[in-house]
Amino acid sequence: MVADSKGKSDISFAGTFASSAFAACFAEICTIPLDTAKVRLQLQKSAVAGDGVALPKYRGMLGTVATIAREEGLAALWKGIVPGLHRQCVYGGLRIGLYEPVKNLYVGSDFVGDVPLTKKILAALTTGAIGIAVANPTDLVKVRLQAEGKLPAGVPRRYSGALNAYSTIVRQEGVGALWTGIGPNIARNAIINAAELASYDQVKETILKIPGFTDNVVTHLFAGLGAGFFAVCIGSPVDVVKSRMMGDSTYKNTLDCFIKTLKNDGPLAFYKGFIPNFGRLGSWNVIMFLTLEQAKKFVRSLESSRA
Repeated sequence: MVADSKGKSDISFAGTFASSAFAACFAEICTIPLDTAKVRLQLQKSAVAGDGVALPKYRGMLGTVATIAREEGLAALWKGIVPGLHRQCVYGGLRIGLYEPVKNLYVGSDFVGDVPLTKKILAALTTGAIGIAVANPTDLVKVRLQAEGKLPAGVPRRYSGALNAYSTIVRQEGVGALWTGIGPNIARNAIINAAELASYDQVKETILKIPGFTDNVVTHLFAGLGAGFFAVCIGSPVDVVKSRMMGDSTYKNTLDCFIKTLKNDGPLAFYKGFIPNFGRLGSWNVIMFLTLEQAKKFVRSLESSRA
């Protein structure tokens, strides 16, 4: 992904980190409306009205986007963009920037040939866990800002912005509260990171062995779509638990959230928002990896000119 066929990185860690952070931030700006829709769908619980079940407020990806835009304005679709960019600078830079060094550590410095898929998965699990352990506060603030819908007249918002959210959470709930949901978040991001990076790496490596294919935009497009699909299929259940824990502080722990969600909303609740999640992660991965490949080329040329 960031390396040649032997898995050795050809640009510096600083260059890889900067390229990764830039690509992740650009993808975040382009796709956060879908992420906001996904969070609203995941936090939506079955509402009981009298003897029947009330119709859900949000229905489907496009319906959710339309409802948010109509009730709260277009700008509401970009709620959480500031902590989202904070998150991508830290998490995106670390998880992708550390991937090659960690993968090389697992295979050994003398390794020659194609890196086994198991080593790619293990490396991505590791960097995903490390990255989100550092970036969890940014994820928490992002989810809380996205989760807040239209409020009745006269009711103030919990937070006036990202910086206010950080300070309010620390003041009211303590510093440790910034790491609320760290368990499911590490699980979710380690798993999704493995699905994204390892699958992108593997799909790209496989495509490049097909006659006629080269390391170009078409290859990056197919590999990015594959990465997004695998990430959503594998990570959706833990993503739902993570969003609910971060958006609702009544859950005691990860297991409590899982059991209550299963009991109250059924097993399909773990795939709530699947379509917007795939729309979000599929497009996010395509944009991110296409941007990343071009950013790396730019950094590589800069570093080569200075050598």
